[in-house]
Amino acid sequence: MASSNIVVVFDFDKTIIDCDSDNWVVDELGFTDLFNQLFPTMPFNNLMDRMMMELHCNGKTIEDIVEVLKRVPIQPRMIPAIKAANALGCDLRIVSDANTFFIETILKNFGIRECFSEINTNPAYVDEEGRLRVLPYHHLNQPPHRCNLCPTNMCKGLIINRIQDSFSCEENKRFIYLGDGSGDYCPSLNLKEKDFVMPRKNFPVWDLICKDRSLVKAQIYEWGDWEEQEKILHQLINKVSMEESALFFSAHEPLPKALPVML
Repeated sequence: MASSNIVVVFDFDKTIIDCDSDNWVVDELGFTDLFNQLFPTMPFNNLMDRMMMELHCNGKTIEDIVEVLKRVPIQPRMIPAIKAANALGCDLRIVSDANTFFIETILKNFGIRECFSEINTNPAYVDEEGRLRVLPYHHLNQPPHRCNLCPTNMCKGLIINRIQDSFSCEENKRFIYLGDGSGDYCPSLNLKEKDFVMPRKNFPVWDLICKDRSLVKAQIYEWGDWEEQEKILHQLINKVSMEESALFFSAHEPLPKALPVML
C-alpha cells in the first residue's frame, strides 16, 4: 500500500545509529581527554571544528576518520526499517546536529543513502590541507534564529517549518518525526494535530515533552529500543495509509443505480 503522503523525519545520532557520531570519532581516535577539556569553553559546533583541527595536527587523516565512521554501531533492525519505509513511498529526511561528512559516509557504508531525499545538518568539507572543516547550519552572517530552545548553529524547528512550507499546496501531507535529544523538542512543537512525534523514551526530548504534553499538538508515540521503534513506525505508516484509502474510496463511491420507472 503506497504511503506517498507521509514525510518521515529522522534525527540521526541515537535515533538511526546507536551512538553519537561526534563522540564516536573523537573517542575512537583517542582524543576524549582533550574533548572533555575543551567542552565547557565553546559551543559544540565550534568544538567539533576545533577537534577536527586537533586530529589533523596530530597526523590523523580523512581516511582514518572514514574508517572509524564505517565502524559506527547500528541496530540490525534499523536498515530494513528504513528500506521498507522508503519502498512504501514515504519521503524520508534527516534533520541532525551532526555534519554532512559523518552522515553521508555512514549512510553510504550501510547502503541506505539513496533512501533519503534530503539531509539537513551542519555542512562539512575537506579543505586544501586535508583537514575536515565543520561549519554551522545557520551561517553566522545571517540574522540569529531567535529560538531560545535551540543552539545558535541550528534550530530544527525552523527546518521543519521550511519543509512544511514546501508542501503548502499539499494539505494531505502528514509528518512522523523521530528523535532523542533536546534539539528535537522544538520541531516537535511545530508539528500539527494530524502528525506524529516519536520521542525516544527516557532521553532528553522525552523528558521535555513529559513536562507538559499538552504543548505538543502532534500525536505522541514513544519508543525505547529499535525493535519498538520499527514496530511503531510501521504501524503509523499503515494507519495513515489505511485512513487515506478509506477517504479515497468514500470520495469515489459510485452513485446508486436509478430504479426503473414503471409507465
